[in-house]
Amino acid sequence: MKEIISHIWQIAKKDLIEFSRDRIRLVTFVIMPIFMMVLTGFIFPSQTTLKDVPIGIARLDNDQISEQLIKALKNLSMKDSQPAFNVKTYQSEDEVKEGIKKQEISGGLIVPEDFSTKLAANGQAQIIIIEDQANPQISAITTQVLEQVVNTFSQQIGTQKVGYLLQKEKVVPSGEAAEKTALAFLKPITTKLLGLIEGETNYFEFVAPGIMAMVVMTAVMTGLAGSVSREKEQGTLDGILISPISRLAIILGKATSQSIRGLAQGVIVLILAILLFGVKIYGSLLLVFLLLILGIFSFVGLGILVSASAAEQETATQILFMFQFPMLFLSGVFFPIQQMPKIMQQISHLVPLTYAIEALRKVMILGAGLTDIRTELIILFSFGLITLAIAMPLFRRMITR
Repeated sequence: MKEIISHIWQIAKKDLIEFSRDRIRLVTFVIMPIFMMVLTGFIFPSQTTLKDVPIGIARLDNDQISEQLIKALKNLSMKDSQPAFNVKTYQSEDEVKEGIKKQEISGGLIVPEDFSTKLAANGQAQIIIIEDQANPQISAITTQVLEQVVNTFSQQIGTQKVGYLLQKEKVVPSGEAAEKTALAFLKPITTKLLGLIEGETNYFEFVAPGIMAMVVMTAVMTGLAGSVSREKEQGTLDGILISPISRLAIILGKATSQSIRGLAQGVIVLILAILLFGVKIYGSLLLVFLLLILGIFSFVGLGILVSASAAEQETATQILFMFQFPMLFLSGVFFPIQQMPKIMQQISHLVPLTYAIEALRKVMILGAGLTDIRTELIILFSFGLITLAIAMPLFRRMITR
C-alpha cells in the first residue's frame, strides 16, 4: 500500500513539475479564474439593483400631483446613492413607444390627461407603464420598481384623503393622528422581512459558489483528459507503462495532480470573491474546502472516462465540451433552477455539479452545517464511486491495447 501511494505521488509530482515549467499554461491557469470572476462580477447584470436605467415619461396632465410623482422617480436612488433612473421627457405615448423601439429607454410611464380630474372627483386614476419586451431581465426589474413607486405614492395620497375625512368628521382630533388612523385603515397588515443571516446579500454571493464549482469541475475534467491524451500523442505514456508502476497508480497519480490544480483554482476564485466583491462565508471554511474536494472526486471518474475513450486531444476536447456546456446551464450557476421548466429541473438533478453548487450555497450563504448538506454529500460521493468503478476498467483496457 505504501508503495502504491509513493507511485501515485511520483506520477502526480511529475505532472505538476511539467505543468509548472510551461509558462503559458501556468499563466492561463491563474488568469482563467480571475477572468471568470471579473467578467461575472463587473459585467454580468445584477438582477437586484437599478443604476441610471433610462426611462421615458410622457406627462399629459401637468397637475401638481403628477409633478410630485415624477420628482419622486427622479430622486429615487438604490445602492451607493446612485440614481435608479435616468428620466427622459416625451410629449406623447407614441413618442415613448418609439423611444423603446430605438432602445433609447428601457421602459416608459404615461400620465393620462384625465389623471388629476379623476383624483379630484375621488375616482381611481390610472398610470400606464410601458415595458421593454426586447430586454426581459431589465424590463422586469424596471417595471417592478415603477409599480412599487406608483403604489407607494398612491398610498400616500389615499392616506391624506382618508385622514382629511376622519378629521373632518371629528373621528380623530389632529392631522397627524388622522393620517396614522387612515394608514391603519388602508394598510391594516404590514410585513417584516427576516433572513437566516444578518445583513444584506447580493446577487454575486449567489453566483460565486457556482463559479467555484464550475471552475473546479472544468479544471479536473479538462486537465485529466488532456494530460492522458497529450501523453498518448507524444508517446511518453508508453514509457510510463513499461515502468514498475501499477496502472492504478498511474491514473490515480494523474487524478491527484489535476485535483491539486483544480483545488488551487477554486481557492483563487474564493479569494477574489472575498476581496473584490465582498462575499462573506457564513458557514465553516473547512466545510467549503471539503465540498470542493468532494466535488473534485465526483468529476474525476468522468475525466478518466473521457481519457479512456479519446485517442487524441482534439477528440477529448470535443467530448468534454459536450459534457460541460449543458452542465453550465443546467446546474444553476447563474440562474436558479426553480426558474427552469419542470422537465429541465428534473434533468438538472441528474447533474453532479448541481449538488456541489447547492451545497456550497447552503454553507457559504446560509451558514449550513454538515447535517444540512448530508444529501448532497452522499450524492456527490456516490456519483464519484460509480463513475470511478466504471472508468477504471475502461482505462486499463485502453492502455493495454
